[in-house]
Amino acid sequence: MSAVKIFAGNGSKELATKIANSYGKPLGNSTSKKFSDGELSFSYNETVRGCDVFIIQTTGPSDNFIELLLMIDAAKRASAKSVTCVVPYYGYARQDRKDKPRVSIAAKLMANVLQAAGADRLMTCDLHAD
Repeated sequence: MSAVKIFAGNGSKELATKIANSYGKPLGNSTSKKFSDGELSFSYNETVRGCDVFIIQTTGPSDNFIELLLMIDAAKRASAKSVTCVVPYYGYARQDRKDKPRVSIAAKLMANVLQAAGADRLMTCDLHAD
């Protein structure tokens, strides 16, 4: 059984702390910073090699979604065994189907981008539709 590590994005630190405490583990040590031009940077300050990494982060506003993508990518590049995203608010969930011609299906696009970044699983709640 591999080690479980729980990390928080800036949009969900309070929830992540409660989850980690309930699980009986400390929240993982990581650094997120914003540059003067608004770009984000993320790094893990501990090893995640071979670990099951859980990332707790909401997707709204859009900076939180970008931070989530950076967290996923960093975990995969650091050889995490698996990456599970716990997303309390899944933005764009209401745009889950084509209700007229020439529109995007934003919920599917968001899921595809999370998968492309390296997420193995996504846990969320209160979606707009089944």
